[in-house]
Amino acid sequence: MAGEEWEQDYLARGERWGGAVHDLPAIGGCGRLLEVGCGNGKTLAAIAANNADVVGMDCSAAAIALARRSVRDAAHLLVADVRALPFRDGSYDAVCAFHVLGHMEEADRRRAAGALSRVLRDGGRLFFRGFSTADMRYGKGVETEPASYRRGDGILTHYFTEEEVAALFSTLAPVRLLTRTWPLRVRGTAHLRAEIEGIFRK
Repeated sequence: MAGEEWEQDYLARGERWGGAVHDLPAIGGCGRLLEVGCGNGKTLAAIAANNADVVGMDCSAAAIALARRSVRDAAHLLVADVRALPFRDGSYDAVCAFHVLGHMEEADRRRAAGALSRVLRDGGRLFFRGFSTADMRYGKGVETEPASYRRGDGILTHYFTEEEVAALFSTLAPVRLLTRTWPLRVRGTAHLRAEIEGIFRK
C-alpha cells in the first residue's frame, strides 16, 4: 500500500501487529540504529530494550502515534519515506528493514535499498526480512508484478528469493542469507510460513 493507504489502515484498525517478538537477530549494542517501517512499534520496542540510540520511522503518522505508546522515550520516532530517507550519508551503525520492502513495487524497492545503503556507515550492518516464495500465501491475490500480489485488504506483498535479495543489496557484502520456515496450523490444516533473512555489511 502507498503511504496514504497505510495511514487509513492504521486509523481504522489500530495496532496491526501484536504478540511477542520471536527470533530477533542479535542486534544489541550496535551503536546508532534505525528501524524503517516500524509500524506500531512491536519490534522497535524489543530493539530499543537492547540499544541506547534508536530511531524508528514509518510512512504513517497514525502508526508512529501507536509506536510512541510502546516505546515511550526509548526511541526517537518520525514520519518519513524509506525511499528518500531524511538522514545524512553514513548516519547509522545498523539499519533494520523487516517486512517493509516487500510492500513496495519493484522500482520503489530498488530506491529504498539504495537509501538504506546510503545511510549506513562503512562497516555498518543491514538487517533484512521479507516473505519467501515458499510462503503459504505466495500466489494468493491479484498479481501486479512478478511474485507480487495484492490481496483483498489492499495490501501488496512481494515474495522474494534469496538470489533476488542478494541482488537488491548488491552494493553490500552478505554476512548471512537464508530462508527461515515455521509451521502454521489453520483450521486443522498444516501450512508453511517462510521468510528470507539477510544480514549485510557495508
